[in-house]
Amino acid sequence: MEQKNQSFTELEVWKKARVLKNELNKLTVKFPLEEKFRLTDQLIRSSRSITANISEGHGRFTYKDQLHFCIQARGPFSETHNHLIDALDCGYISENQLDYYKNMVDETGRLFKRVYYFFKK
Repeated sequence: MEQKNQSFTELEVWKKARVLKNELNKLTVKFPLEEKFRLTDQLIRSSRSITANISEGHGRFTYKDQLHFCIQARGPFSETHNHLIDALDCGYISENQLDYYKNMVDETGRLFKRVYYFFKK
């Protein structure tokens, strides 16, 4: 999205989102088995949606399409944060863990906003 002929895998925002996704995947392994098709699934899906929208937007040819996927990727940031709060409320993670993952979500989101404003111009 930022430079021509650059793969989406080279984008810093995608790299950060990938780290977040992988860390959350490791975290959910520790959730109770009964959450496998509930909170675990939702958290994994929302974090995967971030990287998927970034990569799909990167593959589009027009700025309008690229901007659309930037906008689409914003939702999963908030959704992921909400699922982490749910994990805290259920006692699956601590306040410190929530803060750690929220910082990762926020840091990735800040990079994402730069890409969004690049297309908005």
